[in-house]
Amino acid sequence: MAPIVSVADLFMALMLSRPGGLSLRNSWVTPASLWLSALSTLVALLLAGELIHRSGVPSWLGAVALVILAVGSAAVVAVGVAQRRSPRR
Repeated sequence: MAPIVSVADLFMALMLSRPGGLSLRNSWVTPASLWLSALSTLVALLLAGELIHRSGVPSWLGAVALVILAVGSAAVVAVGVAQRRSPRR
């Protein structure tokens, strides 16, 4: 789980959304962040698929950027789901 948390922490930092600079290892993924990340993952992957269908370097570069966004969002979702499934501390 540690590599996923690292990706999620990096993503949250890049999105300027780290709670007090804390790692998601020690802080809770809020329900709003969980749903926003899940929706962002889905939309980014759908848009990336559409861009891949088109031709040209700009479309492919956009698709790569969207896949990177989807990976970061999916990492936040994975951490949030894992937090909810683990016993409360």
